[in-house]
Formats: sequence, structure tokens, C-alpha cells
Amino acid sequence: MEFGRAFSGLGIRTEGTTKNSTLICVPIMSVSIDKMIVDVKKAGENGADIVEIRLDALKIFNPHEDLKILIKESPLPTLFTYRPKWEGGQYDGDENERRDVLRLAMKLGADYIDVELQVAREFIDSIQGEKPNNFRVIVSSHNYKKTPSLEDLGSLVAKIQATGADIVKIATTALDITDVARMFQVLVYSQVPIIGLVMKDRGFICRLLCPKYGGYLTFGTLEEGMVSAPGQPTIKDLLNLYNFRQIGPDTKVFGIIGNPVGDSKLPALYNELFKLVGFDAVYVPLLVDDPRKFLDIYSSSDIGGFSATIPHKKAVFKYCDEVDPVAKATGAVNLVVKRQTDGKLCGYNTDCYGAISAIEDGLLGLHNVSSTVGSRLAGKLFVVIGAGGVGKALAYGAKQKGARIVIANRSYDRARELADSVGGQAVSLADLGNFHPEDGMILANATPVGMQPKVDEAPIPKHALKHYSLVFDAVYTPRMTRLLREAEESGAAIVPGLEMFIRQAYEQYEGFTGLPAPKERIRKILEAN
Repeated sequence: MEFGRAFSGLGIRTEGTTKNSTLICVPIMSVSIDKMIVDVKKAGENGADIVEIRLDALKIFNPHEDLKILIKESPLPTLFTYRPKWEGGQYDGDENERRDVLRLAMKLGADYIDVELQVAREFIDSIQGEKPNNFRVIVSSHNYKKTPSLEDLGSLVAKIQATGADIVKIATTALDITDVARMFQVLVYSQVPIIGLVMKDRGFICRLLCPKYGGYLTFGTLEEGMVSAPGQPTIKDLLNLYNFRQIGPDTKVFGIIGNPVGDSKLPALYNELFKLVGFDAVYVPLLVDDPRKFLDIYSSSDIGGFSATIPHKKAVFKYCDEVDPVAKATGAVNLVVKRQTDGKLCGYNTDCYGAISAIEDGLLGLHNVSSTVGSRLAGKLFVVIGAGGVGKALAYGAKQKGARIVIANRSYDRARELADSVGGQAVSLADLGNFHPEDGMILANATPVGMQPKVDEAPIPKHALKHYSLVFDAVYTPRMTRLLREAEESGAAIVPGLEMFIRQAYEQYEGFTGLPAPKERIRKILEAN
């Protein structure tokens, strides 16, 4: 790779200070020159390496005056893009005038311009003999419908190279997270500087992991929503949440697979912990539709393991080479670690330990529960709402502690199936509101009812909560769900899902790193987020 040498004349950070030479470029989409200048300077203050000035975003534009001002006032190298509507931009004027503006930007001191593949050869021919030594032409191709095959991507790279491009840029659209793997292959094997990005939510990891595979740059926005293409992270998240500067070729990749995953607290947790102990790894959100397809494609040694969440815990179980006893009993996995010695996928269920230990501690302060002999759950009537992965973990764990189990579920047949497997009783969810064979019961919600954005929902009517001494809710966003709020108002002790989340994070961290969990640090990070 010759990326470091390419930057030497532009005053840009090079490989010596970080593990990668990939640049962070902030797109500037302001509608006025004055606001552009403000945002360009803010990008420099926030740690960007380069700014992309989107001239097509300007409402009023005087090329000769405005280009001089933008170049002079920018503390960073400048990339000028004047994207036409036919390539996804906002410019809808004369094509010759548009290209004249880009040539003018070059003459006035721009560091880069971006020109579309469709007109690139003609444009590059037109600047022969005028091109400054440190000036680079990026030739770009955008596919807003899909990510082509690996063969077609390779052909596209060759086609862009043939125009005389200094830097190849390809942006495609992810229909599935596995589409990103093809772009990673293009980045790894390219013999020329290349920007390879996959747009939209399912392509998000491409923007985070491109330095691992040798990408020339990625885009990070100044603020949420100020994007020039779908799926761009903020520069703050790139630098502070994902430790972008420290991602290198040997960096291990961990993540959370699920759908949705955008609100997960786990990237913030594990990336801070990895940085704290100097563990060369990054933890990313993995928006997965089909776990089998995901595992088939991302099976390289780069993937060190992942957490699994809704709705993939049971599906992931099927694809593990080995599972621990709790996972086997519940049929659900929420942690997968790739064993380094043989590459096998080992599945674990940390929901059971996390939830049961949190509930036991929640019972400690209740006057009618002994804390001296055995588990505080022994002999208690333990009602579980939900028969999915978390429900199975709760039922199995509580049974192991000596509780009497009741399973409530929308589908009575599924409730009956789980109840039979743990020697318990089944009721339909519709009947749970009138189910109170005794007072002092324990209720555990193992469904997503009440999770953001549907925070006004609860899985059981408030009047029924007076029969419970403790209520646990596996939902942790929001921290105080409607169920917990109404349970507290009804006189029950409550245990938020965050408690389960914190405790299972101990086990997951140890599984990923092989290091003892810094429990106080984990709790502090998760309680703060």
C-alpha cells in the first residue's frame, strides 16, 4: 500500500501515529458559504483529516469568490464534490459549467476533487498538463440499489482505474450485511488507493472497519443526520466510540448480532474496556437478518466472537459447534466465542446467570425471604412471561434454584412446552391478570413488551401486580419500564433489566478477552449510558 506516501505533500496524518492510514473525511453539506466555513473549522477541531465540501448543497454559489474563501479558510485538506442529480446529488444545471467549477477548484488550490465515472475520462483528459503535483482526482461510482458481485466489483475497479483516476471510489448499497464482505475483499486486494463503502444500515460496519482492510478514507459526520450518504456515523463515534485510529490489520472483530441493534449499549461498553486494557479489538453492531448466512460468510479468523440478541438467540444455537449446559438446556445462545485453537464456535447462555443472580440479590431485602440457607428463590412461585430464549433461561435458572415455575405466553402451546420441560405449570397470557394462587410471587418479564419505542405497553395489568413481592423486567431500554413503575406503585420490589445486562457482561467480557472482568468499571459504564 502506498497510502502514507500519497499523503506526504498534503500535511495529513500518516501511519506513524496510529495503526492505520485511513483518513476520516467530514462531509460539509451547509447551504451557505458562511455556514460551510464554520463547519469546516468545527471538523478540524473534532479531529477530521479532510473535509468534503459539497458544492451542490449551496443555495447561492459564486464560484470564483466562494472557492477562494473556502480553500483559504479551511484548516484541513479540501475535497470538492459537485454531485449532479443523475448521480444522487443536488446539482441540476449545465454539465459543462459543473466541470468548469471543479477545474477551477483544482487551480485555486483544492487537494482533491471527486468526479463521477460517467464523465471522468473526459474530465481527466481536460486537465492534462495543468494538474498540480499534490492534487488528486477521485473517480467515483455509486450504486443506490445493491452491491454487485465480487467479479463485477473487480471489473468496476479496473474500469475506474482506466480513466486515469488517482483514487478509486466505489459506494454500493447493502441489502444484507453479507454484502459488505465483498467490499472488504475489494479493499484488501486492490493495488491502487481505494475508497470502498457500503451504504445504509446493513453496510454500517464497512464504514467502521475499512481501516482494517486498507480503505483510503471513511466519512464521519459532524452531527447525527448531517449525512451525505445513508449510514454515515458521526466523527465523534468513529473516534471515541469505535477507537477508529487504533483499528489495524490484526484487530479482532467482535459485535452484537440482532435486529435491531442500533440502540445497543454493548459497543460503548466493550470498546472502552478493550482500550482500557490494550486489547487489540473492536466491537461493532451487526444488523443481521439471517444468522446462517452471516456465519457462512464471516467465518474468518478476524471474527473473534459476538453477542446474540433478539431475534437470533435460538437460531444461533443451531450453528454452534459446541454449547454449554445452560445453553443446551434452554436451546438459546447469547454469546459465541471462536476458539483460537481450532476455530470452533462455542455457544454460551449468560442470560441465566445474569437474571437469576440479579433477582436473588433483589430478594435479599425482603423480610419474608431467608438469606441464610440455600437460594432465596427456593420454594417461591416464579412466574415467567415469555417462552423465548430469555424466558427459557429464567425458567431453567429458577428451577435449578428450587423455585416452582409458571410459564405465561401468548401462545399457550409454547407455554405448555416450556413448562413441561422444567416441570412447571402453563397459563395463557390472557389469563395471567387473574392468576393469583398465592401472594408473594415473583414475576419475570422475558418479552420485549415495553421496550423503546413502545414504552407505554406492559405485559400484565397493574391490578395483578399486588400479588407479587418482586418484579423483574428483562427490558433495559428504558431503564424504568411501565411494568416496573406500576409494580413499584403496587408495593413490589423491582429489578431492572440493566442488572441482568451488567452481570451477563461480566461473563461475555471474560469470554471475549480471556481476562478477569473489571466488574466495577463495567457497572459504571453501563449505568452511565
